[in-house]
Amino acid sequence: MERLKLAFVAIALVVLSGCSPIDESQIKRLALPVGSTDRTDFVWDLWLGAWIAVLVIFLLVFGLIIYAMIRYRRRSADEVPSQVRYNLPIEALYTFAPVVIVAVFFYHTVTAQNAITEKVDNPDHTIEVVGSKWQWAFNYLDEDAVDGVNVFDQGTPRDIADLYLPVDESVRFNLISPDVIHSFWIPEFYFKMDVIPGRGPQENSFDLTPTREGVFTGRCAELCGMYHSRMLFTVHVVSRAEYDQHLVEQQERGMIGAPAGSDEAKTIAGLDEETSEEEN
Repeated sequence: MERLKLAFVAIALVVLSGCSPIDESQIKRLALPVGSTDRTDFVWDLWLGAWIAVLVIFLLVFGLIIYAMIRYRRRSADEVPSQVRYNLPIEALYTFAPVVIVAVFFYHTVTAQNAITEKVDNPDHTIEVVGSKWQWAFNYLDEDAVDGVNVFDQGTPRDIADLYLPVDESVRFNLISPDVIHSFWIPEFYFKMDVIPGRGPQENSFDLTPTREGVFTGRCAELCGMYHSRMLFTVHVVSRAEYDQHLVEQQERGMIGAPAGSDEAKTIAGLDEETSEEEN
């Protein structure tokens, strides 16, 4: 039996050893999109480990089923295989094995989560993400903004917003919402975070560095109302020169400062009125 278990583990490792998050084959990526940031490796390792564990458990259980079918099959009309009830070692195995598996998954999940959400000391860029019903706005809060003026991109359910990011440069995303909970998700980044009303940038932010140029589709991953499915945006990961050019173009178009949703998202609805009444 021990040799059988080792054989199953070896088969699982051989099958999955050729998988990679940047492989062109979706099968070898285990159904994930091509990774596009410096944080995707942590998610990939967790995803690959989960597949290995699932495959080992599947092969082991399936193997035991086949073994029992062959080893204890009825050989005559009157023969009945011996019945085993209240077997303490087997029942203990059924109880503790799932607990151990869940504990291992929990440990690696927390480890990956801490690595993914770790902040950089001085991000190259800061972008304020405003999620509101049912559109996105992106305020580029760079210190080296064009002529010292920040610009923004804003969309609607009909004309979705564009988000420009420079490749190989760290970005801090500050997430705010003026209404309900949304979720900022770019599948190729292997990461999403809820946009929660009333939470400031210090509480609701994350950092990452895009590592691959391309055009990706972002979306809201939290059911937020009637037009939730149309709350999309397009992500352009480009060179630094193209990124700077986009900021210049936004300034020329008059997209200066921040959209109104950004100011509204800094407070909870009705809070200002209550504060004013108390002050009076």
